[in-house]
Amino acid sequence: MTSSILTTHVGSLPRSKELSDFLFAKDKKELFDQEKFNQVLKQNVMSVVKRQKDIGIDIVSDGEMSKISYATYVKDRIQGFSGESERRVPADLEDFPNFKLKIANSGGTPTYTRPCCTNKLKIKDDKSLDIDIKNFKDALIQNSYKTGFMNSASPGVIAVFMPNKFYPSDDHYLEELSKIMQNEYETIVNANLQLQLDCPDLALARHMSFKELTDKEFLNRAEQQIDCLNTALKDISPEKIRIHICWGNYEGPHIYDIGLEKILPIILKANVKYFLIESSNPRHAHEWQIFKDIKMPSDKIIVPGVIDSTSNFVEHPQLVADRLIQFSTVVAKDQIMAGTDCGFSTFAGFGKVDEEICYQKLMSLVEGASIASKII
Repeated sequence: MTSSILTTHVGSLPRSKELSDFLFAKDKKELFDQEKFNQVLKQNVMSVVKRQKDIGIDIVSDGEMSKISYATYVKDRIQGFSGESERRVPADLEDFPNFKLKIANSGGTPTYTRPCCTNKLKIKDDKSLDIDIKNFKDALIQNSYKTGFMNSASPGVIAVFMPNKFYPSDDHYLEELSKIMQNEYETIVNANLQLQLDCPDLALARHMSFKELTDKEFLNRAEQQIDCLNTALKDISPEKIRIHICWGNYEGPHIYDIGLEKILPIILKANVKYFLIESSNPRHAHEWQIFKDIKMPSDKIIVPGVIDSTSNFVEHPQLVADRLIQFSTVVAKDQIMAGTDCGFSTFAGFGKVDEEICYQKLMSLVEGASIASKII
């Protein structure tokens, strides 16, 4: 019997307008009905898991339903953040000001609170994580899944989106973030869920937050971020951990993206088993060839993005299959899983891809993986 290539995705999925309105009210510290919010949140999680099951996704998430964004949600769980941070524009958009203005005028730029670290970090709320876990596990049981994955922000991405204005150095800040996020990481895994660490800081940050650095300086920084991450993961088996790397979930030139060949040797030092790497973005679709020279360790799984998350084109299942077949020429079949480039709703209420088209794209993912499984 031919073994099947499993399917998954990066995490975030479209939230209902009702839930998004609650999340923005919470983000702006407006009054809202907490009991009603909890009810709507639970319903959204149940619905999003069922939709993934109906499509046939093997390893599902809660869609990040409770989060305003994949990184800044931590401000509601950790004390020590206030004010607003400077918004830094990716270097590629700076080169094309008319296009940057077009994006801004189209309403395609999400507005949400992005504070700085202005005081000592302390956990102020762990109940919301417990609620997330319960909602997700209830939905998994209802839909006959044994487990799924839950997203969590990496110390590095938190530092990028909510910069240090308190600790004596950015290195110190990164270390403190690692210590405090360790609790969230371990809580997720102890609930028998896979932990997914979102780490665009290892790719996107090169042309956004660290564009003034040389590649060598950035790579040294990335080494530090991996070291801190590994410290936070020291008591968790790599078998239970996924890491997601991307160059920014936006349509743009991406001409200043750092090449995968430069960052991959550093990324592979992370003590995790599953590596979800953006691979359909036209600036990176050729990079499957890198694995000819940089071999995946035999105990690791590559989860290439074979579905784009910024376009309303629905990939043909045969294209999905072709992308997986390409990877199979440089990585063993049993080390490949099919995924997406990024989340479909990394910020609540915003997403380039229409909600129904998002699920149609996931259907192509499942169909394409099935085709490839019979060929490889």
